[in-house]
Amino acid sequence: MNNARIAVKLEQLADLLEFQGSNPFRLRAYRTGARLIRDLGEPVAAILNDTERKLTDIPGIGKGVAEKCIAILETGELPQLQAILEEIPASVLDLLRIPGLGPRKAAVLFNKRNIQNLDQLKAACEAQEIRNLEGFGEKSEQTILAGIGIAAAANERIYWRDADQLAGDLRLHFSGCAGVHQFEFAGSYRRGKETVGDLDILVDSQQGEVAMDRLADFPELESVIGRGKTKMSIRLHNGFQIDLRVVPSESFGAALQYFTGSKDHNVAVRGRAKQLGLKVNEWGVFREVDDISVAGSSEEEVYAAIDLPWIPPELREARTEIELSEANQLPKLISLSEIRGDLHMHTTATDGKATLQEMITAARSRGLEYIAITDHSKRVAMANGLDENRLLQQWAEIDEINMSLPQGFVVLKGIECDILEPGGMDLPNDVLEQADWVLGAIHYGQNQSVQQITDRLLGAIENPHVHCIAHPTGRLINKREPYDVNMDQVFAAAKKHDKVLELNANPARLDLNDVYCAAAQSAGIPIAINTDAHSLGGLDVMKYGINQARRGGLTGFDVVNSWSLDTFLKKLGRVSPSQGPRSGAN
Repeated sequence: MNNARIAVKLEQLADLLEFQGSNPFRLRAYRTGARLIRDLGEPVAAILNDTERKLTDIPGIGKGVAEKCIAILETGELPQLQAILEEIPASVLDLLRIPGLGPRKAAVLFNKRNIQNLDQLKAACEAQEIRNLEGFGEKSEQTILAGIGIAAAANERIYWRDADQLAGDLRLHFSGCAGVHQFEFAGSYRRGKETVGDLDILVDSQQGEVAMDRLADFPELESVIGRGKTKMSIRLHNGFQIDLRVVPSESFGAALQYFTGSKDHNVAVRGRAKQLGLKVNEWGVFREVDDISVAGSSEEEVYAAIDLPWIPPELREARTEIELSEANQLPKLISLSEIRGDLHMHTTATDGKATLQEMITAARSRGLEYIAITDHSKRVAMANGLDENRLLQQWAEIDEINMSLPQGFVVLKGIECDILEPGGMDLPNDVLEQADWVLGAIHYGQNQSVQQITDRLLGAIENPHVHCIAHPTGRLINKREPYDVNMDQVFAAAKKHDKVLELNANPARLDLNDVYCAAAQSAGIPIAINTDAHSLGGLDVMKYGINQARRGGLTGFDVVNSWSLDTFLKKLGRVSPSQGPRSGAN
């Protein structure tokens, strides 16, 4: 039972309790607990098994949440959740995935119209049966219809983050399995796509039955969909599917290349092979004239057979990777180890869960050399956003901290400053000019017209004190579509004014997407990959942003927070913050 599944159960409990009109403070406790558990850097089970620690030692996790975690780990279920699901069908949770349709409105649909799933809701909206319910209207019906597709997609594909946690559990489950010589994941997960529809596992083994028996023992298994001599498919408790294929050693590389995809990339590979008198499939590379195998045991061997160097999985989308490979110009994709700074994070001064000092300590422990503290500005009142006086006080505190920090680590004075609905920044220029790093961000008015949204972003980019646009399209994967914005104009303005665009590494955002990352690189616009951390564990989402950057073909040269601090500050036209004498500091 991994942390992600514990968090999902707590989130489901909170949603269903809100559906029933439960106490909002209880709901907040469960949702906070779920977020903290998902962000933990170690399994909940490890903490509970440590006699010297308690789950309640973690700030934000109370006795009730801790007891529920124990129940989930001991039984695999949450009794309170199961009791509610006997009264309310689990399919109503699908309604909650529709943007703007929260638990209370979903409860009205269930109680007044007995709507239990997305199909019933779609039919009711199309029959104009929803608009007369209290709290709804004609516009509500149209909004719901537009959001049903997002909710349906959320049912079909999970975040790469969740697939990665599942993949880690599976790899551990198969460790030491007799007769398995190679074990790899393929498909969209290996290509680093932001969402994953299923997991493909390839094993090199002469004992296929043993490998399949091991998969059948996976604790999350709900049912076996099918099992043959070389392939097995299972479904997990959450409905997610896993496919296992057993292949011989001589074909393992070919199978890995084939099942990694993408489909369009494989079409291009097969087309190139045909021009060389070869054919490529999941069993290997063969000469067409006599069907003799010439490659197949490794991916490098497969690509070499068609006169190409190995192509990183993240680039295999039939965009430009074949042409770049032919010209020996494949980029050296950025890696997590190259990241030296993190330029977007929050503290308890606004809506973060850790103090300024705690965030600094956590960043240093992760090997970072510099960070920017970027709490919200005052427009985000719900997050206790900073006004001018509070912000200047925080910056004075940062100046003092920098004087005592050891050599090799610096805290930059930053702010995530809202771009206001009418245009303009949430804080005056005479304040912003004192910052080391200013993020411009849209949080409100996201339903404005494409021209309004674009003009707001262009105004921020033109402001001489704004350095970067945070999460530029505002999307939340499987939850909210990007706002209408002319990205061509945004790119042109960013290039003209030498500004940075953010790739927000939060797995629910990954904004910019991979296509926009590639477009920014092509235009010569630098990218900042930031965690947008609101907790200590939030600093660990950087790897998801790295995945997205690699899919966009980004190198360390393209990413500003892989640069040294001096190089980065030189770009901003600033000098290193005052650090004072540091002898003996630790």
